[in-house]
Amino acid sequence: MSENINHSQNTEEVQNLNEILKVRRQKLGDLQSKGKDPFKIVKYDVTQKTKEITDNFDEFEGKEVSIAGRLMAKRGMGKTSFCDIQDRDGKIQLFVRINELGEEAYEEFKKLDIGDIIGVRGTVFKTKMGEISIRVHEYTLLAKSLRPLPEKFHGLKDTDTRYRQRYLDLIVNPEVKKTFIMRSRIISAIRSFLDSRGFLEVETPILNLIPGGANARPFITHHNTLDLDMYLRIAPELYLKRLIVGGMEKVYELGRMFRNEGMSVKHNPEFTLLEVYEAYTDYHGMMKLTEDLYLHVADTVLGTRKFEYQGYEIDLSLPWARMTMTEAVKKYTGIDFDTIASDDEAVALAKEKGLDVTGKTKKGEILNLFFEEFVEEHLIQPTFIMDYPVEVSPLTKRKPDKPELTERFELFIVGREMANAYSELNDPIDQKERFLAQLRKREQGDEEANMMDEDFIIALEHGMPPTGGLGVGIDRLVMLFTNSYSIRDVLLFPTMKPRE
Repeated sequence: MSENINHSQNTEEVQNLNEILKVRRQKLGDLQSKGKDPFKIVKYDVTQKTKEITDNFDEFEGKEVSIAGRLMAKRGMGKTSFCDIQDRDGKIQLFVRINELGEEAYEEFKKLDIGDIIGVRGTVFKTKMGEISIRVHEYTLLAKSLRPLPEKFHGLKDTDTRYRQRYLDLIVNPEVKKTFIMRSRIISAIRSFLDSRGFLEVETPILNLIPGGANARPFITHHNTLDLDMYLRIAPELYLKRLIVGGMEKVYELGRMFRNEGMSVKHNPEFTLLEVYEAYTDYHGMMKLTEDLYLHVADTVLGTRKFEYQGYEIDLSLPWARMTMTEAVKKYTGIDFDTIASDDEAVALAKEKGLDVTGKTKKGEILNLFFEEFVEEHLIQPTFIMDYPVEVSPLTKRKPDKPELTERFELFIVGREMANAYSELNDPIDQKERFLAQLRKREQGDEEANMMDEDFIIALEHGMPPTGGLGVGIDRLVMLFTNSYSIRDVLLFPTMKPRE
């Protein structure tokens, strides 16, 4: 019975939509027949934005302004009408009267639809109810909306439609627009921070012959003229370190990466990554840089270092917690990996705990597995986890006193990795051995293991100074600062499976 009801409702909705489409096209046809085709208008002079007027009413009261935007509401259609017009920054009420526009223009105004884009010239005033408004002297239809906006009175709630048709989401959900304005401000703050520290923004290739700089499965494409398979980059790291070899000393890149992996609330196949490299420093220097960067963004964009994220009260105030991976695993599991003597003992312990050890045969790999399974979720406040095993850090310098570990940290907030940094490996002999170990993993079926990059080895053989490197996932940072649950909420056009 319910299926029949749903079918009849869907049929009725389609019929109603078809009727609306028909009526709106007829309205456009009538305008075109009168020589008033809105699509032939090429520009409109805008003097103010709505928020500028509402925020500075005393300055604009009684003055004539010219604004433009989308018609979002209409109330009363006698000789006086009230409407709302929305632009990028907000919306404002329009006060429209027949004796101001004239009878013909007013009748045409009454035929406008919600969603039409108009330009308005009029005087700023405040109604008896105290609402800042514009008394319209003249209007111009700039674009006819041939389709109705979704759920006229309730907004667009269906997340699938929101992500697929982001333009509708931005029109009817003002908070979504605020999120993406915030994203733009965050990226601007990051750039200004790094520029002020003497870093140089650079651009490196997106099409790579060898996908390097991360453990990730790449997308493969083909260059027809060269008859070469190529890869969309998974990270810019190896190119940026070549620039350090070349003497550029302080560089960063902020751009799109592509990884052919699973999708989740934290993962999208294409995402934005910041990578920063500085000569003559180490991972401790990168910790300080990370703290300073986050605090600069919080101060600039939020105006506070304390905020809520999905029910958690996050406090970025210094100092941030620091633990080695071994210390963190011991704290949350009671197991001290410093007392585990062999690889076999570590593997047996993992199996005893019910962990999947497929392809993991080394103690360092098991330590990392314990951390991921039992520790990450507990790291709510900003926490640096340091000294990762060499097996999971193929591009990182070893610790002099513990060569089985590396000078690497990851920053965790709300149980998520937010940054990853190294004292960069600059020993070409060790680096080649690490690449060979990664190749053996690939031969065993690990599609995310690194490939051999001979040219990068040659670059290191020319000499790279001690260097600190940092990677920050911009989408996760934006999620944190905008209190967004899913990565899709901070990507304007997230990857979606096509509808059948």
